[in-house]
Amino acid sequence: MTVDFSTLLAITAMAAVTVLTRLSGLVLVWHVSLEGSRRKAIESIPPAVLMAVVAPTAFATGIAETIACAVTAIAALRLPMLVSVALGVFCVALLRATGI
Repeated sequence: MTVDFSTLLAITAMAAVTVLTRLSGLVLVWHVSLEGSRRKAIESIPPAVLMAVVAPTAFATGIAETIACAVTAIAALRLPMLVSVALGVFCVALLRATGI
């Protein structure tokens, strides 16, 4: 197997841009006060991203996946993101195992 220099350069550049983007977000947050509506807006980003990922699954697949997506969405309102996702995965696995 040979390594193409332009491909390696493109991958390295994309990795660098990704790291810089993530680090710049952390650096900017240190210099911004997060109070009131700003804090609420920042805290609403993870559930919004989760719903953007989950919604197409709810509409394009079977009933088990749709129910699991609804469970995940409801859980995301009160539980931490990781717990909500784990609950959704467990729910779809249980529903598939029961034949729904």
